[in-house]
Amino acid sequence: MSFAYHTVNSIGDDGARAIAEALKVNTTLTDLDLRSNSIGADEARAIAEALKVNTTLTDLNLAYNSIGADGTRAIAEALKVNTTLTDLDLEGNTIGADGSRAIAEALKVNTTLTNVNLRYNKIGADEARAIAEALRVNTMLTYVNLDLNSIGADGARAIAEALKVNTTLTDLNLASNKIGPDGSRAIAEALKVNTSLTDLNLRANSIGADGVRAIAEALKVNTTLTDLNLASNSIGDDGARAIAEALKVNTTLTDLNLASNSIAADGARAIAEALKVNTTLTDLNLRSNFIGVDEARAIAEALKVNTMLTDLMNLAWNTIGADGSRAIVEALATNVYGRMA
Repeated sequence: MSFAYHTVNSIGDDGARAIAEALKVNTTLTDLDLRSNSIGADEARAIAEALKVNTTLTDLNLAYNSIGADGTRAIAEALKVNTTLTDLDLEGNTIGADGSRAIAEALKVNTTLTNVNLRYNKIGADEARAIAEALRVNTMLTYVNLDLNSIGADGARAIAEALKVNTTLTDLNLASNKIGPDGSRAIAEALKVNTSLTDLNLRANSIGADGVRAIAEALKVNTTLTDLNLASNSIGDDGARAIAEALKVNTTLTDLNLASNSIAADGARAIAEALKVNTTLTDLNLRSNFIGVDEARAIAEALKVNTMLTDLMNLAWNTIGADGSRAIVEALATNVYGRMA
C-alpha cells in the first residue's frame, strides 16, 4: 500500500506527528510520500522514532520539507536500526554538514537502504568525504543522488577513491557540483577500475576539455558504464574529439549526453566518424551546440551505416537548417533503426 500527502495538504506539525504514531502500529503501508509539507525537525524526530519500530515501510519521501540538521540526525539514528526501508528521499531539506555526516555514519551500518537522494542540501567537500567513507563499506546502496551540492574537486576525489573499492553502486549523480577538471580526472581514474557503476551524471561541472579527455581515456577501458551525462561542461571541439576516439573502442556505453557543450564543426565531424564504427551507442544528445549544415551531412553519412542508434540525437538549437535536416531525413530513410528526438 502507498500513500501520498502532497503540498496542497500542508499537513504541518500535528499531521506529521499523527502519521508517525500511525506508522508505529501500521503493518501494510510500504510507500509514504510526505514531500513539501512544512515538516520541521520535531516532526522528523517523531517520524524517526516510528521508523525504529515499523517493519513494513520501504519507501519514504521527505523531500522539500524543513527538517534541517537536527531532523536529519534523528532520521539517521533510525536508519541504524531500521531493517525494511530501501528508498529515502531527503532532497531540498538544508541538511548541511551535520545532517549529511549523520546520514553517512548511518550508511556504514544500515543493511537495507538501496536508494538515497541527497540532492540540493548544501553538502560540501567535507561531507562528501564522509559519504565516501560510507561508500567504502556499504554493500547495499545502488543509487546516490548528490546533484546540486558543492562537493568541489576535493569531494569528487574522495568519492572517486570510494568508487575504486565499492562494488554495488550502479547509479551516481554528481551533476552541478563544481568538480572541475581536477575532480573529473579523479572520477576518470576510478572508472578505469570500477566494475559496478552503470549510470554517471556529471552535467554542469565545468569539466572542460582537459577534464573530459581524462573521462574519454577511462571510457576506452571501462566495461560497465552504459549511461553518461556530460551536458553543459564546455568541452568544445577538443573534448568532443577525445570522446569520439573513445567511442571507437568502447563497447558498453549506450546513452551519451553532450548537449550544450560548444561543439562545433571539428567536434561534430569527429563524433560522426566515431558513429560509423561504434556498435553499442543507442541514444546520443547533441542539443544546443554549434553544429551546422556540413556537420549535419557528416552525421547523416554516419547514420547510413550505423545500425545501433535508435534515439538520434536531439539536434535542436543547432544551425543545421533545412539542408542539414534534409540530409538527416534521407539518411534515416535508409536506416530503419534511427529516429530524431
